Amino acid sequence: MKLFIKKLAGRTAAAGLLLVLLAGFAAGCASAPKFTPGVYEGTAKGFGGDVVARVELSDSAIVSVTVSGDNESQGIGSIAIAELPGIIVQRQTTQVDAIAGASVSSRAVIEAVNAALRSAGVDPAKLTGKTVSSRARTSETVNADVVVIGGGGAGMSAAIIAKQAGLNVVIIEKMAMLGGNSSKSTGGMNAAETKYQKEQNISDSVQTFIDDTMKGGGNIADRSLVTILAQSSAEAIDWLDSIGAPLPRVSFSGGATNRRIHQPADGSAVGIYLVAAFEKKLTELNIPVYLNTRATDFIVDSQGRVTGVRAESSSKNYTFNGKSVVLATGGFGANEAMYTKYRPELKGFVTTNSPGATGDGIIMAEKIHAALVDIEQIQIHPTVEQKTAIMVTEAVRGDGAILVNKEGRRFTNEMGTRDVVSAAVIAQSEGFAYIVFDQALREGLRAIEGYVTNNIVTEGATIQDLAGKLDINPAVLAETLSTWNAAVRAERDSAFNRNTGMEKDLSRAPYYAIKIAPGVHHTMGGVKINTQAQVISTSGNPIPGLFAAGEITGGIHGNNRIGGNAVADIVIFGRIAGSSAARAARGN
Repeated sequence: MKLFIKKLAGRTAAAGLLLVLLAGFAAGCASAPKFTPGVYEGTAKGFGGDVVARVELSDSAIVSVTVSGDNESQGIGSIAIAELPGIIVQRQTTQVDAIAGASVSSRAVIEAVNAALRSAGVDPAKLTGKTVSSRARTSETVNADVVVIGGGGAGMSAAIIAKQAGLNVVIIEKMAMLGGNSSKSTGGMNAAETKYQKEQNISDSVQTFIDDTMKGGGNIADRSLVTILAQSSAEAIDWLDSIGAPLPRVSFSGGATNRRIHQPADGSAVGIYLVAAFEKKLTELNIPVYLNTRATDFIVDSQGRVTGVRAESSSKNYTFNGKSVVLATGGFGANEAMYTKYRPELKGFVTTNSPGATGDGIIMAEKIHAALVDIEQIQIHPTVEQKTAIMVTEAVRGDGAILVNKEGRRFTNEMGTRDVVSAAVIAQSEGFAYIVFDQALREGLRAIEGYVTNNIVTEGATIQDLAGKLDINPAVLAETLSTWNAAVRAERDSAFNRNTGMEKDLSRAPYYAIKIAPGVHHTMGGVKINTQAQVISTSGNPIPGLFAAGEITGGIHGNNRIGGNAVADIVIFGRIAGSSAARAARGN
């Protein structure tokens, strides 16, 4: 089946769009390089494995570039796979900038293309590039009932719900692919009183979910929004089932009283899993998606009602007319200038965010006087591998892993809220720690295989072997594991009062560790909404025709987001925004 993508994402199709233009340019350029026509292949080591490039050459131009690298899907490496080939063809050189946030994958793409060029007898260094005149932008008007800005989890959820309600829906996405920060989520979705909890005899309640979320967020969240989040969570789990994305595995997350975080059956990363299901549903419903298309301004009528969006791509200026608009552009965790405006102490931290999380939607909303809430509340995640910015999911600790410092000792309750655990890591010597687990935990949580593939896991045949590789005193680490395993057997952690994620000890070799430190992870603040996902103005009234969901919004998480609540947020409030936008489009 074919997803109705109106703006191509950059691979050979993007190259094909430029072929005629490039051929004409090259033919008229006396200094154009002379190649041996053909298709050539090159390989380079990427983020998580080999990246392979196939380069087609005419006698005078790079005609097309096709790149494959399945393991680059972790994080935002796949954006480099999608975007760089088209850029290389357009500029006729590999001397191009890396995609922000995907430097390792970008370098791999460039080197793979260079290898292919060298196999064709071409010196990549001599291809200094050509300035290809861009065609004048054309204008296009698109009419729909509901316009969704942002193709992450919240935007796709909203679009699906609005379409299922019988409305004509379009999605605008500024990146070359759908998913946004949702693609990077590895944990799961919090939900209470679900059928899966009941099947597994897990005692939980909506009220406990509310209490945990309020407490975890410093009791500053909007209780009405938190209540809707908790009350709607079981129904949202059932809805995911209905679109082919069941989350039957239930585990612990930091700050949760009970086992509440719902995950794919095999424990794989929840983000990529859900994004794939959402994309499949978009295809099934024939929802048009405009990739590489950046929204710039809302269209507002004389009565102050939002009636559409202006947007732009590399070749077109768009006017998207709608009867209602859903804003789902995500947060601003990839915009250091913006988040350090509110939290200067975060300057220099790595970020786990997709490069598209730059706060564009917040800026657009402010132009039409949308109110902001909790904008200074920015979360750092405690377990981020610093060289790759890969976030190690909380599910690893929820399934029984521990944190140890460079001396090999535990130093905190690993299942505390993210702010508390992050502060504890920062307080350690040199500001880092190791997350330690065993073979049994690895086999029970598929998400770990992504960390292994991406070469951020250290393995030891024994705990002493692992200690040696980490430059930790083997006797100290062995004693730490022995003490921890005894605490698990006794069901009592006298050292740090941990009482969740203790169902299994760490006693099955081999053993593993990942070196981690905190990184910028989630922006809890954003535009203010009510329980119907209506955007609230600075005057305190809903802005007619405008709805919002996901990380673009504030008020749901307070000053600290509990792991598993972001996925709950995008699914639950995405559905609410889609439903509200559909009613508004009908005039209800």
